[in-house]
Amino acid sequence: QVQLVESGGGLVQPGGSLRLSCVASGFAFASYRMSWYRQAPGKERELVAAIENPSDNIEYNDRVKGRFTISRDNARNTAYLQMNSLKPEDTAVYVCNAYYQGWGPASDYWGQGTQVTVSS
Repeated sequence: QVQLVESGGGLVQPGGSLRLSCVASGFAFASYRMSWYRQAPGKERELVAAIENPSDNIEYNDRVKGRFTISRDNARNTAYLQMNSLKPEDTAVYVCNAYYQGWGPASDYWGQGTQVTVSS
């Protein structure tokens, strides 16, 4: 059974930090591109950051460059998103995604999401 379980969200003041985790099970984690997306109320879902394996291909949304860092630990089947210098506009539900495109149909898995609220 495929599972992606996010944790680490919460309420934080502007300028604060949070570290999100996404623990994966039920598929070959190391083969997958891992991404974090976010969706704020009334807005479309947007890509925050993505990391391939090996971890030398990383992509960031321009809005988070220099503040967020994505990483992965293949031994623990876990992806992380370190978020620093948080702003109110970072408030959203953050969702973990695992994607693999091999010779056959793509595999595309999503977590349930974790709420991040940046407010004073």
